[in-house]
Amino acid sequence: MNEIDTRLLEFNDFFTAVAIIGFIFYVLTVIESIFDVATKRRLEWKQTMANVTIEIGNRILDNTVISAIFIIGFITTEQFAFSTIPVTWWSWLLAIIAVDFTYYWMHRIEHERRILWAVHSVHHSSQEYNLTTALRLSWLESLYEWIFFVPLLLIGFDAIQVLASLFAVVLYQTWIHTEKVDKLGWLDGVLNTPSVHRVHHATNAHYIDKNYGGILILWDRLFGTYQFENEKPVYGLTTQLKSSNPFTINFREFRTIYKEVIRAESASHKVSYALGRTGWKPNELLQKTEGE
Repeated sequence: MNEIDTRLLEFNDFFTAVAIIGFIFYVLTVIESIFDVATKRRLEWKQTMANVTIEIGNRILDNTVISAIFIIGFITTEQFAFSTIPVTWWSWLLAIIAVDFTYYWMHRIEHERRILWAVHSVHHSSQEYNLTTALRLSWLESLYEWIFFVPLLLIGFDAIQVLASLFAVVLYQTWIHTEKVDKLGWLDGVLNTPSVHRVHHATNAHYIDKNYGGILILWDRLFGTYQFENEKPVYGLTTQLKSSNPFTINFREFRTIYKEVIRAESASHKVSYALGRTGWKPNELLQKTEGE
């Protein structure tokens, strides 16, 4: 058995473990949903069903395209590493911290760049906030996110180690999509908690573009993007999405970008609408908007 075959078997074992843990989360999500029905906290089910449908789409893609992209991308990149970091207990700890730090910047860039926000905004489009919201992830997001972690592979981290650490960061965030856990005191200033993440999903003016951290919220405190929960969050987008159609949820923002690019008066404006900062407008249009 050659090295590539060995690595493929290791990835297969990893995804088997992922499937088991994912099943446990599904069970918890069903329990929460039953509780919400019993206590009449969830009276409108369109958003929940949209989240479940989107998750089914992601599972189909994961079992075909996305897993292959991650594996091929990671294994290929690993061949070009210019050093090797041994797989030990301390490198596992270091890998999780490094992945969490990288996740912070990836997540922040996804909010700050229009074309990436068009993808990531899917996760923020729900006006409800429960465990099923964690399932509301774009069908396109995983196609490119692996690229952000290439530097970790090049400096010598093991591919399985990086992927497992990334999964740990993502898995950690599933339970924080809930209103059933109140503030947790000093932990809200160290970890990404339900209170901290509610702020991230809110459209309140001083909540927007805050709390990007995966596990540690210390990155936000270090780079000036931390905000504690001090008023009831209003969830969704600044321009609320009224549809519960999974295809509309996944692709509406791309349609908006297309319309703006077509109407743009210059090539530079076309590029800025698509690739510039989220919310970019030409100066004259921005001044008109502010005047209104």
